[in-house]
Amino acid sequence: MVDKIWIGGIFLKNEGGYEIVLKSLSHYKKRLQTIGNSPELKEAAAMFAPVLQQQAVKIVPQIDVTVSKIQDALSDSIPVDSLADDVPLMQRALECYQSDIEKAETTGHEYFQKLLGDITRAKQDSTNITQAIEKIKQVSV
Repeated sequence: MVDKIWIGGIFLKNEGGYEIVLKSLSHYKKRLQTIGNSPELKEAAAMFAPVLQQQAVKIVPQIDVTVSKIQDALSDSIPVDSLADDVPLMQRALECYQSDIEKAETTGHEYFQKLLGDITRAKQDSTNITQAIEKIKQVSV
């Protein structure tokens, strides 16, 4: 049996990918903490709002753990391969950040503008987000 090797760790640690991943995780955490103010949640059926808010409360601690693990991997306290299980969360964070950038541009909604802060700077992250999503999912046999 051949073991699969997660090569997304090379991108995270050696190619500086940790910067956009950490930024995305931070954004994702803010997004989840303010989900009650989200225009999508306000438009959702009333029965879905509590479920989404409950899920958000569960995910925030996972983000903190992943950020800590990334920092540990950067300082060589743990092997970077130990982050492979966190790829789905990293991917969701990157996709959320990308989606919110697009929503801020297309809708101009105040919620997204406040969430992102400097929209011009956030737009510059779009290319890095796309690259990061591709790279962190890479596995070789």
